[in-house]
Amino acid sequence: MDTSYLIPANSKKSMLIFGIFNTFDLTLFGIGVGISLLLLMILPVDQLLFAILAILPGGISAFLVMPIPNYHNVRTFIGVAFEFFTTRQRFVWKGWCFGNGEDEEQVHK
Repeated sequence: MDTSYLIPANSKKSMLIFGIFNTFDLTLFGIGVGISLLLLMILPVDQLLFAILAILPGGISAFLVMPIPNYHNVRTFIGVAFEFFTTRQRFVWKGWCFGNGEDEEQVHK
């Protein structure tokens, strides 16, 4: 009998809440919305500037946990982009048209 197993492509989604969020994402979103609700009660929202400032924490947290293709969410993309631009990159040449850094005489022997 064949003992190979077929794993579906979306098997990691079962580990996420609603198939989209992990615990940290929902905590971040909940804190942002909670701060926004608190600011809506404290600040005079009849002025546009105060209304925008009150809604800003919830909007930023919603933007950070918004899912995007090829990454988990915007927060993950920002982290990967930051790591890419701040760490030293080392690319090893493994081409087909040169001898990988060896002398041409050694390659043709």
